[in-house]
Amino acid sequence: MIDSVDKLKDVLKEKGYKLTPQRRAILNTIIQNPNKHLSSEEIYDLVKKDCPEIGLATVYRTLQLLDDLQVITKINFDDGCARYELNINSNDHQHHHVICTKCGKVIEVEVDLLEHLEEEIEKNYGFEIKDHKVKFFGICSKCK
Repeated sequence: MIDSVDKLKDVLKEKGYKLTPQRRAILNTIIQNPNKHLSSEEIYDLVKKDCPEIGLATVYRTLQLLDDLQVITKINFDDGCARYELNINSNDHQHHHVICTKCGKVIEVEVDLLEHLEEEIEKNYGFEIKDHKVKFFGICSKCK
């Protein structure tokens, strides 16, 4: 579970990377905006306020590195851009998302009701499931 800069520093050091000021600023932005599922461009806009010398390419490279190291998770909500969130459940399944097709609001669903289905699939197909991702699309209560 990565939820602090200190833990990230340890992860990066183990893998031979340094925690540069730019990487720190990007991670801090993600930590400070929980449940917002920010895009690369949104992260860049927020980071640029405190770190005006940062370039968009640096943000892209850092997000890719953090995703590769499983510090963050890259998510696709079928809205044309990748979004990112802190990977706080590295040993468990990712949580699910409910997405409003009118306003684009994203709600995290922590309940995992698919354990029985996973067991059946593993049993019937001899398939070892490592993870699953579920997205529900519909209309939120405010848009009804």
